Amino acid sequence: MGTDGERSAGRLHCLVTGASGYIGGRLVPELLEAGHRVRCVARSPGKLRDHPWAGDVRTVQGDVTDARSVAAAMRGIDVAYYLVHALGTGSGFEETDRRAARIFAEQAHAAGVRRIVYLGGLTPRDVPERSLSPHLRSRAEVGRIFLDAPVPATVLRAAVVIGSGSASFEMLRYLTERLPVMVTPRWVHTRTQPIGVRDVLRYLVGSATMPDDVDRAFDIGGPDVLTYREMMRRYAAVAGLRRRLIVPVPVLTPRLSSQWVGLVTPVPASIARPLTESLRHEVVCHEHDIARYVPGLPGRPLPFDDALALALRRVREAQVATRWSSAAVPGAPSDSLPTDPDWAGGSLYQDERQLSVDTSRKALWKVIEGIGGDNGWYSFPLAWAIRGWLDRFVGGVGLRRGRRDAEHLRVGDSLDFWRVEEIEPGRLLRLRAEMRLPGLAWLEMYAETDGEGHARYRQRALFHPRGLLGHAYWWSVSPFHAAVFGGMARNITQAAAEGGARADPHRTPAASGTPAANEEEEWGSGAQRTASPHQE
Repeated sequence: MGTDGERSAGRLHCLVTGASGYIGGRLVPELLEAGHRVRCVARSPGKLRDHPWAGDVRTVQGDVTDARSVAAAMRGIDVAYYLVHALGTGSGFEETDRRAARIFAEQAHAAGVRRIVYLGGLTPRDVPERSLSPHLRSRAEVGRIFLDAPVPATVLRAAVVIGSGSASFEMLRYLTERLPVMVTPRWVHTRTQPIGVRDVLRYLVGSATMPDDVDRAFDIGGPDVLTYREMMRRYAAVAGLRRRLIVPVPVLTPRLSSQWVGLVTPVPASIARPLTESLRHEVVCHEHDIARYVPGLPGRPLPFDDALALALRRVREAQVATRWSSAAVPGAPSDSLPTDPDWAGGSLYQDERQLSVDTSRKALWKVIEGIGGDNGWYSFPLAWAIRGWLDRFVGGVGLRRGRRDAEHLRVGDSLDFWRVEEIEPGRLLRLRAEMRLPGLAWLEMYAETDGEGHARYRQRALFHPRGLLGHAYWWSVSPFHAAVFGGMARNITQAAAEGGARADPHRTPAASGTPAANEEEEWGSGAQRTASPHQE
């Protein structure tokens, strides 16, 4: 634990779980700015490697369901933040949440941790727990486990969190922007109390220094109590959109609502369902006791319109530090690509292509790192769109998650239905598929130099089938690889050549052809852009 001198100076040693997620990834720099030391625990520590704060923290491997790894991570810790949950891992997620919370509480007590801080969900008053959605019921139970444990706990309970990249904000944003006329479920009339992510972070950081005798839950929310209908209309006003016509109907259940949200927004139904289910009951704060321990600031907590404006500014300026998709999708394949060319773990199909291009490696890398999102995938847009629709139809993430940053990627970023597994700036981008497949799939893109000093683009698509269905899948789609992967390689190199020619007016332009999706972009610096420590 921190020394007495560090404690007296307010400098604590904090453990953060869920640092690869939306809230955790924003909390770490806030704790560092407050002067605390931070240790992160992650199942795959490599996912945190490219975060701008990675060099200022210690990251250890661990899993909250594994008592031994939790015990090791807890050593010397003063305050332990619990920001994980097992939602979406299957029908037994409530039991997984329960077991993980008990392990965390037990190991915190054994290690002499001074405080546990947990961010849970705001639950309605006078509604039996059995009537709550599984999502809210599990969140409430985890909070109760921590409050019943020997270690003093701060349980923060929030409803809708408004911030650039949050699932709630993305759902609100896309529903409002894409549908000027909406047929909506009854829950649009349910009152809720949204809170800006900046205030959530302020309360989380302030909880670290609460007196040792504080052991309770706190409701946290912004100053506005609104229905979802009012939030959509106020979003339209803040975003400068025309007034939206909203027609609620009584037949849309939470399940149907989640499918509808998944169809209209990038948020998949598996994530939209707990969000919509939590809106069935009114969730407003019944106390604001947190102010006794975390003093307010002028204009804080932020009004709803101000929180919206800040989030929109971050989106428009491409300064989104974390997104709802930052955390790995539950159930998505997570196996790393085998590095041994003669891997003995089973079949490993591959489609490899390479082309030389009359441009610099820098120009080629710019196109590679900018792939996906609004720039697309450089071949058969309709085919990629259909593949995304099919994935969402079977419960996958689909193609519309987009990118966190329009130009730069880091390990762990989601990229449409891929996730960045490895990136070597200027040389290699490796993506792992998170679409629903009968096997594991990767896509590698290399920027290299050929024997004549020209840039060379190399591309590998790899697939490790599972069972007979996996083999059948590969051979059924392989006839289309020449068009899809071959077209991708040609269009990427063409885009790089055209981009390099614009950057160097003395260079001879490449042969004309189909314009690339990002033809009008300008070459920028390779520096990673990050949001300021004060997230919105």
